[in-house]
Amino acid sequence: MFIHGSFMHILMNMAVLFQFGSILERYLGWVKFGILYIIGGVITGLLSLGYLAFESVNLVGASGAISVLLGFLAYIDRFNRKGLIIVILLVSFAPLLIGISVAWYAHLIGFGVGYLAGFFKVLK
Repeated sequence: MFIHGSFMHILMNMAVLFQFGSILERYLGWVKFGILYIIGGVITGLLSLGYLAFESVNLVGASGAISVLLGFLAYIDRFNRKGLIIVILLVSFAPLLIGISVAWYAHLIGFGVGYLAGFFKVLK
């Protein structure tokens, strides 16, 4: 979650983290926000590695952890849920269409982990 493939990679991750993370940090407080980010990111990383069990691929970046935040936000904000689902699908698959390799599975797994965290009220 703390290693990135390039300067542009970290720049994009931090822009999305700032945009959506600031909303969730105000809602949850910094301690619960940090717990959701770190533990959700680790769970997403482990599940992604499970998905890639027989592949030789490097997993780098904060995208999975940020996707956890988006999934959690989608659960608590019903008004913007459809838009957040569209966002996660676009950032997962649009780069593939132009030949940029992204860990689309980490995005989707992270979104699911975050949504389930909201559903099960993990941070109440």
